[in-house]
Amino acid sequence: MDSWAGIPGAFRALTKPLPEPWEAIFGPLRSGRTDDMLVVAQLGQSLDGRVATETGHSHYINGPEALAHLHRLRALVDAVVIGIGTALADDPQLTVRRVAGPQPARVVIDARGRLSASARLLAADGVRRLVVTATGARPPLPPDIEVIALPRSDGHIAPPAILGALAERGLRRVLIEGGADTVSRFLAARCLDRLHLMVAPIILGSGRTGFSLPPIARVDEAILTPMRMHRLGDDVLFDCDLSAQREPVGVAKKST
Repeated sequence: MDSWAGIPGAFRALTKPLPEPWEAIFGPLRSGRTDDMLVVAQLGQSLDGRVATETGHSHYINGPEALAHLHRLRALVDAVVIGIGTALADDPQLTVRRVAGPQPARVVIDARGRLSASARLLAADGVRRLVVTATGARPPLPPDIEVIALPRSDGHIAPPAILGALAERGLRRVLIEGGADTVSRFLAARCLDRLHLMVAPIILGSGRTGFSLPPIARVDEAILTPMRMHRLGDDVLFDCDLSAQREPVGVAKKST
């Protein structure tokens, strides 16, 4: 898979299918079916569904091809979103480094204003940086950071409100990168078009699970999703199509 260099430009052109293997993996992310947004989440886990050990160690559950896939996703979206837990624990850069491609806007959900002004994702490198916080919060951020204040309920800001605010600012192809709790909230809120679940061939046996969703009483109440698999090195990518259950959140909602 060394033919990536021209793919980000061709992806956005929307004029013809991408060359394989890129069309099969990334073609479904070019446009949404529900509204003017396309929202994809990415999560890496072990065979037994763990995203970290009991101590919180997670680098690296997935292999180099899986990490390159994550950077390709970043290169194709308008914005990459993480929760404050991931921002504080990992201090990620959220940049495209492993592959060629443009840099996405970097967004952190920080309802209580806990993000440090020295966080690496806030680095002034010419890329838009946005912090989504609760109405009334006063995060101590540099003046060039875009702050989006939204109401919260039960300690959280609703995923549809977050996506709507991003769409209003021109960010309509969005990657929900983590952590597991943030991905779970967007999944439970029916705000995802696709889920890219990267499974590594290891068994941790204990530790943090990938998904935390409201309980169901019956198996037939579970989320059922069409799915395709792609082998990426030693990892397997499960590409889950959630578009049938996605609730409209974009600026220009499509009629049914």
